Amino acid sequence: MTQNLRIDGERLWGSLMETAAFGALPKGGIRRLALSDEDKMVRDWFRAACEDAGLTVTVDGVGNMFATRPGTRPDAAAVAFGSHLDTQPAGGKFDGILGVLAGLEAIRTLNDAGYVTEHPLTLANFTNEEGARFSPAMMCSGVYSRDLEAAPVLASIDNEGRTFGEELARIGYAGDEEIGARRFHAFVELHIEQGPLLEAAEETIGIVTGGQGLLWFDGTITGQDSHAGTTPMTLRRDAMTALAAVALAVEDVARQHGPAGVGTIGEVHVLPGSRNTIPGTATFKAEFRHPDNDALGAMETMMAARIAAIAAERGVGIETRRSFRKDPTVFDPMVVDAIAAAAKDFPHRRMISGAGHDAFYVASTCPTAMIFVPCKDGISHNELESATPADCAAGAQVLLDTVLRLAR
Repeated sequence: MTQNLRIDGERLWGSLMETAAFGALPKGGIRRLALSDEDKMVRDWFRAACEDAGLTVTVDGVGNMFATRPGTRPDAAAVAFGSHLDTQPAGGKFDGILGVLAGLEAIRTLNDAGYVTEHPLTLANFTNEEGARFSPAMMCSGVYSRDLEAAPVLASIDNEGRTFGEELARIGYAGDEEIGARRFHAFVELHIEQGPLLEAAEETIGIVTGGQGLLWFDGTITGQDSHAGTTPMTLRRDAMTALAAVALAVEDVARQHGPAGVGTIGEVHVLPGSRNTIPGTATFKAEFRHPDNDALGAMETMMAARIAAIAAERGVGIETRRSFRKDPTVFDPMVVDAIAAAAKDFPHRRMISGAGHDAFYVASTCPTAMIFVPCKDGISHNELESATPADCAAGAQVLLDTVLRLAR
């Protein structure tokens, strides 16, 4: 029976395009920040679609949504799958969204066939995976796994001074389910790769065996504001040029730990912000990633030494603070093998994830792994993010077949 279960690729694509209207941008992308009005719209759509499919929808105290389909063994733990529906400020139609809507398509396919699994099935939408409005990323899967505490999350503040808890209540998704109370038999997350490897190799499915560790740190550089025309170069304490040196140091440290190591400064602010005033203050937000935990620690140590040297050389103060760290993740071999068996009819490879995902936190609570499909030119976190209907359908099919293997 299960060999005849085939997802409806056109229906899946229709769902992707329909939800892309919530927060649509002129260039074809989406701005749907966590707990925004647009996030409420897509959540309401998702809840209604799940209820139409006969699922029971619950919401926990940080807004994570769980839609459950009963199995023939109601005492058994559910097999879960899903991802997130929030986006970057100028994001695409597929990052996270594919994993949720492919899960919905899998449920609809089972309903069409009248097929009931032994284990219940639960489709999840995790809150604020992107970390674009409230920090850190993967915030609420982290609270679900109890790696992060709920109270600081609910008290976190966006750039406009609004708290996570207030906004969650405002959009009506402060649920009453105990956070982390439900535990799963296994979890599978389908996602676009967000990198170029699958497309370059003309492969359809990535069998993800684990993910890189992630380190975030924030810094403040304090120099001296002064007149740009009258202050000699030898007497300047320029926060901007010190920031430039820090940026190059981040790049150099990452290269020294390559090719697996990467580093980026993704956000900077320089004050006072006048053409003819030497900047006295600069702030920055940076990150390192590496699949080896010891190497990630070595990158942090090396960067601290480089920052101290830059501060001394340029006569500025540089204070840094680690804001987030997630150790590398190794996925469960049983789930990885189930994905590999489901992917046997597609060109595929085993690979490591360079990006962070909700599955990284869920992996600490139950056997977990991920499925990747290609995205055009490896571009993501961008309005140009694109995936083909055929690849999305293939990923959904592998997701369905994997879930069926795990739910028996």
